[in-house]
Amino acid sequence: MKELKKRDISELYEAIVSLDTVEECKDFLRDLLTKTEINEAAMRWKVARLLNEGMTYIEIEKITGLSSTTVARVHKWLKKGKGGYKEMLKNNAQNKDK
Repeated sequence: MKELKKRDISELYEAIVSLDTVEECKDFLRDLLTKTEINEAAMRWKVARLLNEGMTYIEIEKITGLSSTTVARVHKWLKKGKGGYKEMLKNNAQNKDK
């Protein structure tokens, strides 16, 4: 596979940001990704939410069936990543308060 230019990646981000509804997002991601890729991303998001709620790795492994390595990776990104998980968790909490 040829390497993408930064602009190509930026255009993907711009496409995602331009979506207006959950349904549009669902349709776009389903066309873009396989069901397996969507499930994997959703599971990582679930792990981030469970970690944020204070659950232990062992509890999360039992709930999700994921390995401790995957849980640890999500935890690392949650604590020392670019802040994307934290921002979305904050947004998620604010939306629940409405």
